[in-house]
Amino acid sequence: MNQHAGRSKSLDNGLAVRAAAARALAPVITGKGSLNNLDEHQVVARDRSLFKELCFGTCRTLPRLEALAATLLEKPFKTRDADIQALLLVGIYQLLYLRIPAHAAVGETAGAARLLGKAWATRVLNGCLRRLQRESAALQAEVDKDPAVALLHPRWWLKAFRQAWPDDWRAICEANNRPGPMTLRVNRRYGDREMYRDRLDAPGIRSRLCLHAPDGLTLDTPRDVTTLPGFQEGLVSVQDESAQLAAVLLGPVIAPRPGARVLDACCAPGGKTAHLLELFDIELQAIDSDDARLARVEDTLSRLGLSASLAHGDATQRDWWDGTPYDAILLDAPCSGSGVIRRHPDIKRLRRPSDIPRLAELQARLLDNLWPLLSPGGTLLYATCSVLPEENADQVQAFLERTPDAEVTTPTGLAWGRPAGAGRQLLPSLDSHDGFFYARLRKRAA
Repeated sequence: MNQHAGRSKSLDNGLAVRAAAARALAPVITGKGSLNNLDEHQVVARDRSLFKELCFGTCRTLPRLEALAATLLEKPFKTRDADIQALLLVGIYQLLYLRIPAHAAVGETAGAARLLGKAWATRVLNGCLRRLQRESAALQAEVDKDPAVALLHPRWWLKAFRQAWPDDWRAICEANNRPGPMTLRVNRRYGDREMYRDRLDAPGIRSRLCLHAPDGLTLDTPRDVTTLPGFQEGLVSVQDESAQLAAVLLGPVIAPRPGARVLDACCAPGGKTAHLLELFDIELQAIDSDDARLARVEDTLSRLGLSASLAHGDATQRDWWDGTPYDAILLDAPCSGSGVIRRHPDIKRLRRPSDIPRLAELQARLLDNLWPLLSPGGTLLYATCSVLPEENADQVQAFLERTPDAEVTTPTGLAWGRPAGAGRQLLPSLDSHDGFFYARLRKRAA
């Protein structure tokens, strides 16, 4: 009796996690929502890693999954049944990419339709997934004739990468299609990364030193932050290696000036804000136009025992500014996210070609609005997590042409990235850093 109850509960959990994934994915595949605020607590604790894998993995491989779904279905699902379409994609993802027994991937995915209130779909899903089991190799070979399917990117993304990086576009796609590694930033107020690496070794957490970020460690295997020694006490944070380089570039500017007045514009979620405060004795103001994301910055600083002047503010306006110039400004500008697709795979579906010129126009407005807030001799560091020249090298070049008192101070001969106009471009790298762009600009003294 108890064994039967246990099996029933396990089956119910298997249905529930797949139904939850379908509900989370339906807004993404219809272009109406993202995975940014994915609530993993809607499933039981033991199923949360599977839930996240189903959601993020399905988005990462969406072009192939959708091509196969179109082949398997006699006719498309109606728009109101986007949750069933998502459930089919989740089933295909399990069969192709996860080490889940095929009978569970098929049976529990099809059965999850009942939890969505659409029992009629059980038979359709079961038939599609069983056919995929039988004909997997042939069906994949057929759909993979389309490069957008084989490389798991919409055509316009492939075209954009190819135009920007004719020798690297395939490598960019390959990096985007694999989950990024988990990289930590050690809080130097409590010791260096070698000391923290020793602490990781004790419970058997293996890591390696980042090549370019002096406070960075990359874990061999990602894990829940609550299992990291001293995480809650502020000894360490999660931050990609490329994002840690902002402090490396600003350090020579603000370190010799104790009490330097620094602005972190567009500061959320607060990783770079915290890194600067961990390293330097500065007076830092951080603004962001999103209250929810600003609250995350506050939580981050609280955990790390750091303080800054936080304010809701639109960096294209100046109503938040007190009139006192800044010695340094970090502008981590809103962008396409084309360098961090592997961490936000829903970008493949949600971003549109028309977004790029719109974002470039916003970036230009931010640069023009913030530059006058800089003291003569001060430095602005422009950063994006993009690999597109329109947002990076071209953007900075246009700014320099219309800003006579701006001069480039981006270091040359760095061991990371590659020259890109007035800046430095990192492309996403397997098992290493994300894609990022930096340009350091100084305001000439009058």
